Amino acid sequence: MIGLGTIINSAFVLAGGLLGFLFGKALKDSYQDIMVKACGVSTIFIGASGAFKHMLTIEGGALGTTGEMLLVISMCLGGLAGEILDIEGNLERFGEWLKIKSHSEGDSRFIDGFTSASFTICIGAMAIIGPMNDALYHDYTILTTKGILDMIIVMALTASMGKGAVFSVIPMAIWQGLMTVLASFVGPLMSGAALANLSAVGNVLIFGVGINLAFGKKIKVANYLPALIIAVIWALF
Repeated sequence: MIGLGTIINSAFVLAGGLLGFLFGKALKDSYQDIMVKACGVSTIFIGASGAFKHMLTIEGGALGTTGEMLLVISMCLGGLAGEILDIEGNLERFGEWLKIKSHSEGDSRFIDGFTSASFTICIGAMAIIGPMNDALYHDYTILTTKGILDMIIVMALTASMGKGAVFSVIPMAIWQGLMTVLASFVGPLMSGAALANLSAVGNVLIFGVGINLAFGKKIKVANYLPALIIAVIWALF
């Protein structure tokens, strides 16, 4: 069944949100703050390690780097396109709509929880390669593993930032569902270079999510999402 991986992933996210909601109220503010920062620092290193895996090389026993121009051009042009389209603003407005529909007007951290969790679980190599494996090979291993990781992240964010984090399951399901459908058509055409570029740039965006979690919102991560498209196009040249 195509799409089963995303269903499994979504179930883990909902489970994490439920656990965080049930036990988060018992945590002091200082405990909640330390959990958010712990998630932030962990996300920074997850993103950095994923990006370095594609950018660091060893030649002749010497450590080198590759893909610098890919990163600079993808991020600059992608960020400009995202700023023009106001992707971040639209996502926040969607969060405001969810806040009203869920009768959470009194929750001052609803949107922060929603956007932080959404960016963390929607952006990255696993959210792209997982749906591709689901569509092309009926292999749910990556999305099941991602689901376990997402459950822990959403549990911590729900406990510290409120139930807005639980609603991240909506954009995640839409995103991964779209990736699954697209993979059915274009997956066989994607080169190894394109997938590597996606992973490298995607993990840099995850790094940005970690910065926002650990140090407060500094980067409009959603506005850099078009960089992923540019990274794929880059592989054609």
